[in-house]
Amino acid sequence: MNTWNTWGRCMRAALGILGLTGLLALMAVPVRAAELVVGQVAPLSGVLASTGTQMVLGGKIYFDAINAQGGVHGVTIRQWVVDDGYKVPDTVRLTREMLARPEVVALYGFAGTANVTQLLTDGVLEQGGAALVAPYTGGESLRSPFNPWIFHVRAGYGDEAEHMVQQLTTLGMNRVAVMYQDDGFGKAGLAGVEAALARRNLKLVVSAGYERNTDKVDDAVKAIKAADVHAVIMIAINKPAAAFIQRYREQGGGAQLYNISVVDPTELVKLAGLKNAHGLGISQVVPYPFRPQLPVVREYQTLLKKYAPEAEVNYTSFEQFLGAKVLVEALRRAGPAPTRAKVVKALESLQNYDLGGISLGYSPTNRLGSRYVEVTVIGANGRLMK
Repeated sequence: MNTWNTWGRCMRAALGILGLTGLLALMAVPVRAAELVVGQVAPLSGVLASTGTQMVLGGKIYFDAINAQGGVHGVTIRQWVVDDGYKVPDTVRLTREMLARPEVVALYGFAGTANVTQLLTDGVLEQGGAALVAPYTGGESLRSPFNPWIFHVRAGYGDEAEHMVQQLTTLGMNRVAVMYQDDGFGKAGLAGVEAALARRNLKLVVSAGYERNTDKVDDAVKAIKAADVHAVIMIAINKPAAAFIQRYREQGGGAQLYNISVVDPTELVKLAGLKNAHGLGISQVVPYPFRPQLPVVREYQTLLKKYAPEAEVNYTSFEQFLGAKVLVEALRRAGPAPTRAKVVKALESLQNYDLGGISLGYSPTNRLGSRYVEVTVIGANGRLMK
């Protein structure tokens, strides 16, 4: 068969139907995807399952709302979610599989300092050329040195540690212990606390770790209780944090307890008991989502009620809601036929971008969208108070 003759016959037929002008116009239209696929690897099983569920929900309600309005440039968003169980090898494998699919234009909302660090170490994000927006981690190793692939919505653990240490030392509590997860996440938080204390000419009294993906904290309870400290800062996730709180209090530990932002207070109260969890301070990296004072909080509460009426307001889902808003705006700015590279450029253009009373900003040399931190406390009714 003569390929050129065949092509010529097809062209003549097309010209006969469309005319030259119509055919050229048709050829100039870029091919548009049937949907915009956003890949999310999240811990939907294992020790971080309740957090992972909230992470997915926060994005889902916003993507659902955008799709109900016709999507982005007329194309709907598909949130492709897979479960890594908070296991580093699974995070790496699943991310590689996602990035092998060309329809995935960006990644969103992963969890775990060690998990995301391994993606950088193995070059997975660089090889895939895709932005990762709003990972649920404050690890400093993901912020410094600069890497171009991760766009942070939350403050770093160093920022959280500084805020907590400032608060407790202002109150005269200078004997401080740290209970931490023995991995990249926990060590990042531990280093942040040590640095914050050093700026005040103080040293950590004791630090005690626990094994990742367990709630084996008995040794940490014993070491910290014996040290007779004023305050304990926990760099821990829900189940081990709750186990420490419960056992430390039941064994007579009386120090003020703090935890870094990655815990769900409702889950802590459920697991540790209100008597033990009452008074726990938790640092937060987004504004208080329980009172609709900011426009973006009102939007979040309205969409949560509409698309997930059984769900309750939650810091984690609100944080990921903000991340979804950032990503959708980038998809808009990337144009009708977005590529991974166009999405990265669009994210870089979000300088001092107002989400509705909360501003974030990126640039070609900055990926730290926010440094916001405040401390909340679990009240007598089990709910968070400012």
